[in-house]
Amino acid sequence: MKLKPKPTRPRSLSRVLLSGAQIRRRVRTLAAEIKAVYGEEEFTLISLINGAVMFTSDLMREIDNPVRLDCIRVSSYGANTISIGTPQLISSLTLDIRRRHVLVIDDILDTGKTLQFVTKLIRRHRPASLRTCVLLDKKARRQVAIEADFVGFSIPDEFVVGYGLDFAERYRNLPCIGVLRPELQHA
Repeated sequence: MKLKPKPTRPRSLSRVLLSGAQIRRRVRTLAAEIKAVYGEEEFTLISLINGAVMFTSDLMREIDNPVRLDCIRVSSYGANTISIGTPQLISSLTLDIRRRHVLVIDDILDTGKTLQFVTKLIRRHRPASLRTCVLLDKKARRQVAIEADFVGFSIPDEFVVGYGLDFAERYRNLPCIGVLRPELQHA
């Protein structure tokens, strides 16, 4: 049986913004930046799932510090291409983070509402420190004053999917990040 070569651009994308190779290189660099801040100390990763699951997994493998992992589930888009407004907490923390160093990991920072919502929630638990790391930063859509401590890539104001990012729970499995074709942007 002869295998077909993988297409350079998945059919669901109008264009690729970041290839799998570009993402892998930047994740390694981000891990080094994070390591430089935390030194040898233990810290707790809090991943915003489902979107940040791939990014968190790859980033964790590049960090040799002792780390603990917890996940928060927040809904901010539903089956839309624009934010639904106020983020909704679906599932909260299970670990005790009081007096612990915490790094929140999210897939994309656009309006800033989700990251602001989550950091306020985490601060109530009184961590020793709180930092944020996002794979993508879409500054053109910012509605609240918040910036991430660690940023993978700045991207233009386009609706992107792949590498964990979705539209209506689809396209998370793409190995790259790209612009979803307009005709597919409906549930």
